[in-house]
Amino acid sequence: MTRRTLAVVSAGLGRPSSTRLLADQLAAATRDELARRGDDVDVRPVELREHAHDIVNHLLTGFPSPALREVLDTVTGADGLIAVTPIFHASYNGLFKSFFDLVGSGALADRPVLVGATGGTARHSLALEHALRPMFAHLRSVVIPTAVFAAPEDWSAGSADGALRARIARAGGELADQVHRRPASTGPADPFALTTSFDELLGGRGH
Repeated sequence: MTRRTLAVVSAGLGRPSSTRLLADQLAAATRDELARRGDDVDVRPVELREHAHDIVNHLLTGFPSPALREVLDTVTGADGLIAVTPIFHASYNGLFKSFFDLVGSGALADRPVLVGATGGTARHSLALEHALRPMFAHLRSVVIPTAVFAAPEDWSAGSADGALRARIARAGGELADQVHRRPASTGPADPFALTTSFDELLGGRGH
């Protein structure tokens, strides 16, 4: 049985949060599909509102707090990523963007990512394609085909309606497929690791 880690980032600002609810349901669908394929899954939720002050401080100083460093390592070291944001003014919110501005260049390259969003009207669903998908494409992630948007009318008494449940299941299956076919992650890359041996450096082959 292969051990997999799944980072689940949600950028909702309120409590309770429909953004967190959607993120949790996407995580459950992905976990269940990976388990069906024989993988053991460790789901690691990251609620960005709990780290908002540390995120701003890192942007200003260039140094993360120990707690934020652990969160960044969780995200960059996971086998798969679920990223869900509320939509403000037709795009992701500032907390979501600020967090991913702190992710190192190449840290999410070839990482399977499922994107989701919530908003007050279904018209905001276009932000998944013109804002979220391009951002993760820039980070060289593998963004799965199905993105999931949930408007208020998609929820019934705190549960997803039938159409939303179907989208969640399809997206979770696509992410599970991408995660399952890849080797298990060895954790976040060491930013201080040498990519060239001393022999190569001394021989002039490190340039």
